Amino acid sequence: MTGIIAFLRDRSAELQLAIMLLTRLPVGRIADPVPPISAVAWAFPVAGLIVGTTGAMVLYGALHLGLPPQIAAGLALATGVLATGCLHEDGLADVADGFGGGRDPEHKLAIMRDSSIGSYGTLALLLVVGLRWQAMAALGDVTALQAAFALLAIAVASRAVLPVALLTMPAARPDGLGRSASGASAIQAAVAVTLGAGALVLLLGGAAALAVGLAITAAALLVAALALRQIGGQTGDVLGLMQQTADVCGWITLVGLL
Repeated sequence: MTGIIAFLRDRSAELQLAIMLLTRLPVGRIADPVPPISAVAWAFPVAGLIVGTTGAMVLYGALHLGLPPQIAAGLALATGVLATGCLHEDGLADVADGFGGGRDPEHKLAIMRDSSIGSYGTLALLLVVGLRWQAMAALGDVTALQAAFALLAIAVASRAVLPVALLTMPAARPDGLGRSASGASAIQAAVAVTLGAGALVLLLGGAAALAVGLAITAAALLVAALALRQIGGQTGDVLGLMQQTADVCGWITLVGLL
């Protein structure tokens, strides 16, 4: 019994730290000993479940109240941005600026660390957020419940690929989140992928789950290949780009199935 209690306590602390890393939601203080960041990757999809739940509730509620799908989708996106503190969107913009404007890996990494945003980052944000917004609105125009389930499923699945990246990709710099979180185990990656696949099957079902899962996987592989070519590995910003790309590809795939 003592071993089970210790196991549950450790997993609870890891989940708490994952929520702290990926969201701005208050979860209290972590009791010592604080788990290493490399141990919490399995819980990334669970953090996505929490973020997705807040957005899905807003989306369904707004549609149920009769608001236009475009407004409902905008409110749901705003809720997600508030919940995460623009964490993933910031990574998307930083990578776009770095990969678009850097002349070599070192210069690209330096640009990515700069807090200012350039034209590449601005355009990338407009395109990705705009596509997610329109896709969510298009699905919400068909059925409110299906749109809410889709938001929840994609929020989980788009974060389930991140531990796999941490397992298979080297860190591109000697410090930062990508370095601290690197070294995720195969078990952590397997748990995360299982959670992501389970969310897709339970909330989307059948062919839709398979299609969205393949789209998210392809998006993650594309981002991984691009990052390896551009800077030789992953960083926290690259993980943000991966989540955003997987998210938008999942939404576009769903709309294509309508």
